[in-house]
Amino acid sequence: MKKIVSLILIFFTAVTFTFAQEDSKSETKEEKSEVIKLSIEDAVSYALSHNRTLKSNDIDLEIKKRASSNSWNVFLPNVQASGTMSRANEYNPGTAATNKMMSQLTGGAYPAKTDYDKEEDRWSTVGTVSASWNFTPAYIAQIKIAKAQYEAGKISWEQSQRETITNIKKMYYGLLLQQESLKIQKTSLENARQRMIQAQTNFRNGAIPEIQYLQTQVNYENAKPDVDSAEQSLTQQMDLFAFMIGMPVGTNIELTDSIEPVYVDVSADDLLAKYSDNDLQIQNLEKNKLAAKLGITASELATWLPTLALSYSYQPVYIGSEGAWHFSKDIGDGEKWYDSGSFSATLVWNITNMLPWSSNRQKLKDYKQQLVQLDLSIESLKENQKVQVRKAVDTLTQAKEQIDVMGRNVTLAQRAYDMTARSYRNGTTELLDLRDAEASLNQAKLGQINQKFQYISALMDLENTLNVSLTESK
Repeated sequence: MKKIVSLILIFFTAVTFTFAQEDSKSETKEEKSEVIKLSIEDAVSYALSHNRTLKSNDIDLEIKKRASSNSWNVFLPNVQASGTMSRANEYNPGTAATNKMMSQLTGGAYPAKTDYDKEEDRWSTVGTVSASWNFTPAYIAQIKIAKAQYEAGKISWEQSQRETITNIKKMYYGLLLQQESLKIQKTSLENARQRMIQAQTNFRNGAIPEIQYLQTQVNYENAKPDVDSAEQSLTQQMDLFAFMIGMPVGTNIELTDSIEPVYVDVSADDLLAKYSDNDLQIQNLEKNKLAAKLGITASELATWLPTLALSYSYQPVYIGSEGAWHFSKDIGDGEKWYDSGSFSATLVWNITNMLPWSSNRQKLKDYKQQLVQLDLSIESLKENQKVQVRKAVDTLTQAKEQIDVMGRNVTLAQRAYDMTARSYRNGTTELLDLRDAEASLNQAKLGQINQKFQYISALMDLENTLNVSLTESK
């Protein structure tokens, strides 16, 4: 009886374990197949927190911010403390004069002669605490340079943010375009399959010759590789998009938005008049110009103005009669210790910096040439800005017109296809005519979607160039 009960328990345990494994496997499959739904705003928000490039830019900005916040540290004094013990190799004649003087000052309390036969008498102890502080007006310019570089860093950071967000949005809409294209291809493939099935039925019923059935079969088989290739390309682009926004590669993403542009009525001249100064690239170069001008000022000040150097040191030296190993407990005892430190104030002119071929003067020339280069770059950017704005506005106008035209074409092509499909089913139209009608319909649909993508892409480029949102009030 016990054996029977044991066998029953073992059986139920095995069954329970098997079901647990199956449940675990099904949960794992569900986790792997979990669909992440993303709107375009969700994708941007996720990228701002997880994109690796943006994280690296945050670190660069933090470095510049810290350099700007602590740029005043050039005014900190240099404080040092040291202690030295030294051993004389042989008797120093100068020591005799020192011992004689100390003996006279102390009334004989200090021996006039030191016995260097004792090891401890060969050692001396010196401690030093020193502080030095330098000042030059060039320090003020250096602080301003650090702050200007931080301001330029903030602009570069913002520019990188906008460019990354624009690229993510473009890729999002590009994926939507691929999905729509794949959807049209799948619809065409399904239509080809239905025609093949119908032709097969008609052939069996003797309504059509075998050659006509074979044509529909070949048409269907030829369309399958194109659809498979389009699906593979879409999957690869989805993986790239997941990588771009910071998600694990292979994440199953579902895009919830659609390609529907927000139309704006803009003029190139009006946009340039209002927003030309908003260009982040131009602003960044202006900050770099300021840093270069401050560099010139710093070099000039360092060349022609002196540096004030203040220095103070406290240097207690043990000269007691008990030797270096027997320090007096009373540090202030004049018979044992004395202070050989000093205070000094010095004005220093660097004559070398004044020479025309010195490194300082060469650096000054470099700053001046950088200013010329920056002016040329700003001028070039402003002209290129005009080109880009006019190009974007022209693209918006043309795409808007094409969207309207393609919309009418889609309606007409759909009617033509429906009529041709009915005629083909009735046997009054050839397969080639039906395929031509379907190709025209697909071309009209893809053309309209592509023009919508072109409009959205051009609008994003325009907003990125002018650093302004033209659709926020829409």
